[in-house]
Amino acid sequence: MKDFFEAIQSLFVDVLFKPLDAFRYLELENWWAANGVNWLFIIVGMVATVYWTLQLKKFNDNNEEDKDVTAHSFL
Repeated sequence: MKDFFEAIQSLFVDVLFKPLDAFRYLELENWWAANGVNWLFIIVGMVATVYWTLQLKKFNDNNEEDKDVTAHSFL
């Protein structure tokens, strides 16, 4: 059983976390490049939020939303 958990540890430490180690070493040289993935996630989240808000407004303007009290079971 111990070998099984050590294999899981080896998989994560030696294989799956290697790209994160590269970012850790890159941070010492250039903070902006090391955090580029974070900036990408922030931009994608902002675009998704704007899209979602525009879709909600479109459905609200067309009165497609069922706003009856019994429309949703949680209300």
